[in-house]
Amino acid sequence: MLPQMDVAGQQALLDATVLVIGLGGLGCPAAMYLASSGIGHLVLADDDTVDLSNLQRQIAHGTDNVGMSKVASAAKSIARLNDTVRVTTLDERLEGDALDAAVKGADVILDCTDNFSTRFAINAAAVKYKVPLVSGAAIRLEGQVSVFDVRDAGNPCYQCLYQDGDDMQLSCSESGVMAPLVGIIGTLQALEAIKLITGIGSTLTGRLLFLDAQTMQFREMKLKKKPACPCCG
Repeated sequence: MLPQMDVAGQQALLDATVLVIGLGGLGCPAAMYLASSGIGHLVLADDDTVDLSNLQRQIAHGTDNVGMSKVASAAKSIARLNDTVRVTTLDERLEGDALDAAVKGADVILDCTDNFSTRFAINAAAVKYKVPLVSGAAIRLEGQVSVFDVRDAGNPCYQCLYQDGDDMQLSCSESGVMAPLVGIIGTLQALEAIKLITGIGSTLTGRLLFLDAQTMQFREMKLKKKPACPCCG
């Protein structure tokens, strides 16, 4: 019923493969909204298992899934929501050739991880194979989301924003996070992925969107490509 979407847009979603890396607080809502929106193929990657402490914010998992791999747990939730979605689970930490293979086969990547070394590796693969990357992060009461799409050589990549060696590594389990915040950021990631696939509207390419949940204020920062970027420069 959306004129911007129509049948062609829905078909584009059905034909798309989206790689979701990290099935925690961000990846759970992102994957579930992508499934409900009609993405044809979801590839879920995570090497962790469900812990009771995850359930505060990781909504694809339940108490009966504790001890199960996160990808298997999320796949079960997706099947209950939309059993026509083809789901591939990768119960491993994606790196090296495995990361390259997963990225090459995707139309869009969602980075829902929480450490810089993994984020840099995902970004490098996205740049190498020119696959759009939707990056999200949330900690305490602050969140951010952006799109890095180097199919246009003038656009920045993730490493234009953060430099290798940055030591701002924080995790929700160590620093805490307000549960609905990861839902907001993960849902925004799903929305940006849908826009990339269907060509609807303007994505967050070249823009970093911040959310201060304490004051419920959004602000935006423009991003520029760094000519000397070690990844895309």
